[in-house]
Amino acid sequence: MKIVTHFFGSIRKHFEADGRFAMLHPFYDAVETAFLWPDTVTAQSPHVRDSLDLKRFMSFVIVALIPPALWGIYSTGYQSHLASGLPLNFFSAFLTGLGIFLPMLVVSYAVGLFWETLFAVVRRHPISEGFLVTGLLFPLTLPPTMPLWQVAVGISFGVVIGKEVFGGTGRNILNPALTARAFVFFAYPAQMSGDIWTRIATETGKAVDGFTGATPLTIAATASMPDRIETLLSQSGYTLSHLFTGNYPGSIGATSALMCLAGAVILIVTGIGSYRTMLGGVIGVLATGWGLNLLADHSAMSWLSLNPVWHLVMGGFAFGIVYMATDPVSSPGTEGSKWLYGFLIGALTVLIRVFNPAYPEGVMLAILFMNIFAPLMDHFEIKLRHKRRIPNVW
Repeated sequence: MKIVTHFFGSIRKHFEADGRFAMLHPFYDAVETAFLWPDTVTAQSPHVRDSLDLKRFMSFVIVALIPPALWGIYSTGYQSHLASGLPLNFFSAFLTGLGIFLPMLVVSYAVGLFWETLFAVVRRHPISEGFLVTGLLFPLTLPPTMPLWQVAVGISFGVVIGKEVFGGTGRNILNPALTARAFVFFAYPAQMSGDIWTRIATETGKAVDGFTGATPLTIAATASMPDRIETLLSQSGYTLSHLFTGNYPGSIGATSALMCLAGAVILIVTGIGSYRTMLGGVIGVLATGWGLNLLADHSAMSWLSLNPVWHLVMGGFAFGIVYMATDPVSSPGTEGSKWLYGFLIGALTVLIRVFNPAYPEGVMLAILFMNIFAPLMDHFEIKLRHKRRIPNVW
């Protein structure tokens, strides 16, 4: 640790106000505070001391993202080997998946960090640590065949339009990673919707081509009465347990509800993620799904009769409700609103899937839509609390 402290102490003068690289002080500050505690303290009391600053807060989120990220890397490599006729042992599949995911992660961090540094230098404020999470979340929501230049365009849109135009971290209305995904979804639908591509790997491990395969949501969208979606999925190999573990083609980090559940436990135990939002989302899915089951008959659409438990493990709902909906900036801050916020995300996800066959994955639009109403929900809960207070007696 002394070596690290000495290193930063020796170069700090070059990034201070009269140094040669003064303009790059935000970048230096971001790197230094990743290794060392900030030495600035409040001079006058009263003040609150808390070891959990924004950088440490975001670090916990990254730790919680490790289970779906590692599983996504392995699953991506496994699907690639399965399609290519290569051996399916764990290490070779993991290395192939790592070779696919790592370039996307590097592009996401490099391009996003460029925009973060540019805005920090112009505005003369520190680089936001929130990008550490955004830069990892975004590639995890993409299919493995996404071209790298589209990853760069998407993260640029998410950082600039989704966050910086509102003033940066803490002021953005929409989740930046979801904003980036929404942009590439509508700008490049051939790569983002319908059948998800699986990378084809050669014996040397180099991905050279791809093929398409129907995802569970795509199969469900093609069902018509009297077909039952559960039967069609099971015939295609997508049983409920298979969908829960998540080893099937899809977005890299969003297929495994089991890994998202592990991440949810980490976020809840550490006090980072709101269990109210997560449970509210699950209740919203189940309540809406069972309500729609009451409308199902022999002439109705197959989606109406789908057991709502399947909604929890299909597509990216688990990933969205755990990592996207709990974003502390774009979600409500009051406790009652978090329950309602999560419930409505779950309900909207089911309604979009059932009544919009052109877009079977509904969680992205549901979260972005509720992001807009989060401040209003906080406003009404605070007003309601004020009304319940006992008036002062004069």
